[in-house]
Amino acid sequence: MSKKGKVEIDREKCKSCGYCVEHCPQSVLKISENYNDKGYFYAEQVGEECTGCSICAVVCPEAIIEVWRG
Repeated sequence: MSKKGKVEIDREKCKSCGYCVEHCPQSVLKISENYNDKGYFYAEQVGEECTGCSICAVVCPEAIIEVWRG
């Protein structure tokens, strides 16, 4: 049984740098077509293949990503 993960991103603090999307080995993150109150597009989780590796949280310069493993 593979481990599942869940990514929580603070959308209002995301500045759309794309580091999390670029470094996700499972390609479960993307930049949304919507934007936050500050006018930035934000990253969001798409798909269920997250393993909870936390690489996205490590590379995020704003430290706004939490990863949950289950």
